[in-house]
Amino acid sequence: MTIQPIEIAGHKVGPGHPCFIIGEVAQAHDGSLGTAHAFIDAIADAGADAVKFQTHIAAAESSSLEPFRVKFSKQDDTRYDYWKRMEFTPEQWAGLAEHAQQRKLVFLSSPFSEEAVELLARLGMPAWKIASGEVTNPMLFESLAVTGKPVLLSSGMSSYEDLDRAAGWVRDFKLDLAVFQCTSAYPCTPDKVGLNLLAELEQRYQAPVGISDHTGKMYSGLAAVTLGASLVEVHVTLSRQMFGPDVPASLTSQEFQQLIEGARFIEQALANPVDKNKASEPLAAMRQTFGKSLVMQRAVSAGTALTRPDLTARKPGTGIPTARIAEFLGRRLQRDLAAGEFLSENDFEAN
Repeated sequence: MTIQPIEIAGHKVGPGHPCFIIGEVAQAHDGSLGTAHAFIDAIADAGADAVKFQTHIAAAESSSLEPFRVKFSKQDDTRYDYWKRMEFTPEQWAGLAEHAQQRKLVFLSSPFSEEAVELLARLGMPAWKIASGEVTNPMLFESLAVTGKPVLLSSGMSSYEDLDRAAGWVRDFKLDLAVFQCTSAYPCTPDKVGLNLLAELEQRYQAPVGISDHTGKMYSGLAAVTLGASLVEVHVTLSRQMFGPDVPASLTSQEFQQLIEGARFIEQALANPVDKNKASEPLAAMRQTFGKSLVMQRAVSAGTALTRPDLTARKPGTGIPTARIAEFLGRRLQRDLAAGEFLSENDFEAN
């Protein structure tokens, strides 16, 4: 069965189309609207297709009981307080979406509540990236189903049972689906990246697949593109010295640009298979320059039958190619040849 591409804001996403590359901001803005806008510019300058945030509404998704995954914040007593500080107003979200559009980026944000879905839907969200922790939440899926937009599932915390159920919900709602291989470790070590799962997920769900990478290196993304991933998402940081728990799992904006350049290079290479025989035809002149010819190793008199010690190889390759040496061993010369002289077809007695 052929995997059918999905469409995200005019981008065809699937096999045979350019990899859809997403710069993930998440909470790297640390609640600063100005920093959030700076991320949009950095991700656009890197050449990405999309920028992605996370839309948190503390009262709609959390409670005072929620613990910190890692206690990193020096100003928030609880995780709830942290989510509260990460909130932007609807007008601020609209400004971020408008900025992204101005920079030719697809604007995405993962919702973490039904209220977040409602807010983002008003902004015309073109696809829904579902975070790992929300894959088992049917109420979230129900709230976004009415939009008719594609769903991008992150598999980081999910078993196949969880993913099968979520994919079933998406298909029941007649929404397009894409699935990310993701390992919820920050940073993720190479042995847990799971590149092998790209083909497995594609086969299992008959949908475009990608990688949501947390290694903090560009290698996984490049490998995924080589293996045919249709989407690559990576966390981005403006500097390794920035504050926040995701910095070790992020690429700097410069590294992100290199990832994108590498991905496009790989796509060009894969899209243009080379015929080795045809490729060698225009290189005849170069072969003459770098190739070698049969040359006399020592002086030999006319009438002598050539032996292997009589010959050596020297550049350029404008004479008799060294590959033909067997044709001339044992043949008799019709003239004297000096050491260092290039051998010619006319130097031999007629057979």
